[in-house]
Amino acid sequence: MSACPRCDRPIPNTAIRCPHCNLTLTAHGHAGMPLHRATDDTPLCATCTYDADDSCTFPNRPAAMTCTLYQSVQALPEPTRQEIYQMPRRRKYVIWVAIAILIILSLIIASL
Repeated sequence: MSACPRCDRPIPNTAIRCPHCNLTLTAHGHAGMPLHRATDDTPLCATCTYDADDSCTFPNRPAAMTCTLYQSVQALPEPTRQEIYQMPRRRKYVIWVAIAILIILSLIIASL
């Protein structure tokens, strides 16, 4: 069980509204869509990843106190240099297959 952000009473994790204070806990009434709320007077946009990289299209930006897409800047791990420059495995195999096909075609053309 979790606690209601407004009245701090225990509520079920699947609750759409708090049964005690009637606070909406999920976005658009869907249990799988969390509704993030600011805990103090600071808007969520101040610490949101989407606001930091200027990709947010939320109409209440930059003063949103509730948001469905909020993602904390501090929660994201910094990518390592190896993760940034590492080629995906599938792409490596495609390159080797393309080289092998070119070599086989070259040998066929040379033998004719």
